[in-house]
Amino acid sequence: MVKGLVLRGVGVGALAGLVAFIVARIFAEPLIQAAIDYEGSRDEARDAIARAAGQPVAAPEAEVFSRVVQANAGIGVGMILFGVGMGALFAVVYCLAWGRAGRVGPRQLSLLVALGGFVTLYLVPFLKYPANPPAVGNPDTIGERSGLYLVMVVGSVLAALVALWVARRFSGGLGTWNATLAGLLCFAVLVGLLMALLPPLGQLRLNVEQYGSLPTETPRPLRDPSGAIVLPGFDADLLYQFRLYSVCAQALLWGVLGVAFAPLAERLLGSADRRTPVIQDSTA
Repeated sequence: MVKGLVLRGVGVGALAGLVAFIVARIFAEPLIQAAIDYEGSRDEARDAIARAAGQPVAAPEAEVFSRVVQANAGIGVGMILFGVGMGALFAVVYCLAWGRAGRVGPRQLSLLVALGGFVTLYLVPFLKYPANPPAVGNPDTIGERSGLYLVMVVGSVLAALVALWVARRFSGGLGTWNATLAGLLCFAVLVGLLMALLPPLGQLRLNVEQYGSLPTETPRPLRDPSGAIVLPGFDADLLYQFRLYSVCAQALLWGVLGVAFAPLAERLLGSADRRTPVIQDSTA
């Protein structure tokens, strides 16, 4: 049965990735192209300033894949593979939760697991380190930024596990409703503490050395040696729209996972009243 659920999760994940890709291709890809165009203009302006000062200019890097390939096959394959991975993870968590989540049917559990996955694996880390289009972000800090984002993801998952333990631990004394609120409060406090401890991207060591202490890595206006603005900073509206569509694409991916997986799981598990855990406890 576990294998059947995981296979269904993989299939639904591929579908969810495809749907998310279609939305990203229509709405986010034009913004990515606009960000790339800005990056090119900024590089040209920076090179012009360097030439005027008699400084050497680095040769442009050759493209490994064209923009047409990146915007279509590249993003499409990436989103579908991501959906497959999240679908498999979703199915495993579903198996672990089935029969241990109280009187929750297969369909309702599917929606709850999808909501939990979206919040813990994407939304919470996004609130601290939101997605950025090309041209936003110092290439010298990619490794450090990736590590901080991973810490945020792991911390969010651990906070969710602690919150679930608190909710189950006190459900008998406080009741289901109050225990759930206590768990949510615990999750919010733990996540808030983690966000407060982790540094903003603009305050990473390399960024401080190059640009000073700033809240973000979003490019500011480019100035020549006299202080005159040669190129404005990155368009705030473009950044907002890109992040908005990023959230929408992820919400759609997890929503498709939860909704499409629900009837498949119910059909496989049988009656909605069944409460036997799919994965038995090792002590049983």
